[in-house]
Amino acid sequence: MIDSFNPPDVWSPFGAFSMGVVQGEGRIVYLKGQVSLNPAGEIVGTGDMQAQLGQTLSNIAKVLDYVGGTTADIVSLTQYVTDIEAFMLAGEVRKRFFIKPYPVTTTVEVSRLYDPNLLVEITAIAEIPRERFQDPKG
Repeated sequence: MIDSFNPPDVWSPFGAFSMGVVQGEGRIVYLKGQVSLNPAGEIVGTGDMQAQLGQTLSNIAKVLDYVGGTTADIVSLTQYVTDIEAFMLAGEVRKRFFIKPYPVTTTVEVSRLYDPNLLVEITAIAEIPRERFQDPKG
């Protein structure tokens, strides 16, 4: 179970994130950085931050689903973006994937990702309750 908090003496979150998250009793899953690639390895949404963010978060959701998790199990995100302004305008896309309690989030603008057509890469840490966790080894 994830328990988030927002201390009253710190600035209030202005988006879909929490200031802190307390880890519970589940299995911790660390996700590799995901980008906007479809199952064939092709970039989705070239030049479109909203489309790329949606595909990236969808990929994260699919990785978690494989082991019994959901985006609600994510406790922490690190987001690397090539255009912070475009990313900030894509907040509605995040709201399709996250509900309260929101994960803690760090966003960093970078000069480029491994392919110059990629605009966003996100890595995540999730805690999946043991009763839902599905061992990927079978």
